[in-house]
Amino acid sequence: MTEIVLQKIYLNWSGGKDAALALNRLQESDTPLSLLVTAINEDEQAVSMHNVPVHLLEKQFASIQIPSKKIMLPAFPSMEKYESVYAEAMEELKQQGFTHAAFGDIFLEDLKDYREKQLQKNSLEGIFPLWKDNSSDLLKEFVAAGFRAIIICVNTEKLSEVFLGKFIDGSFAEQLPSSIDPCGENGEYHSFCFEGPVFSQPVEFTTGNIYYKDLPNPEADPAKPTIRFAFLEIE
Repeated sequence: MTEIVLQKIYLNWSGGKDAALALNRLQESDTPLSLLVTAINEDEQAVSMHNVPVHLLEKQFASIQIPSKKIMLPAFPSMEKYESVYAEAMEELKQQGFTHAAFGDIFLEDLKDYREKQLQKNSLEGIFPLWKDNSSDLLKEFVAAGFRAIIICVNTEKLSEVFLGKFIDGSFAEQLPSSIDPCGENGEYHSFCFEGPVFSQPVEFTTGNIYYKDLPNPEADPAKPTIRFAFLEIE
């Protein structure tokens, strides 16, 4: 990872395992980090896509002990609306002296390119602490570091809802079908991280029922405009 000296950096925080591991790597390399930024579904008051309630997000922030910022988005923003809201937020952050944004992306080139182009519009640069590392190795690093996370969302086109509620541990990767990226980098699953070296104390939560949502297809396939996602309630 490129060393950053005397810069002001924020991390895009989803609350999941990749964001937590990216944060841990930044802290271990003594990279200064001033803020955690999270996109929020304003209609549901939950983390976008992950659907983690804001009150649990706040518990994460309190345990991590880094200042935070929420970017409020409608449930199904158009690309124009999404980019407009983010451009406004990034401009505000730039005015506050931020120079870099960190992400937990691993290998999706088109997503990385998109992020960097949006950042460049606001004279910001991207940092990708996990970029091009092997997904299996990253999952092992996550577990070995003492992190704990639970699966809270699956794309049912790719992964069965029986994985909801499973904890990411040493045997988790072995349970996944061979077609699934161990870190879920292709959107197969999302997680909620509740314990580990970046937290001052574990984040307490309870689990509830499984529920389903038909959401816009991330692959923008006109023949299949929506995909069914399964979620595990957490409170």
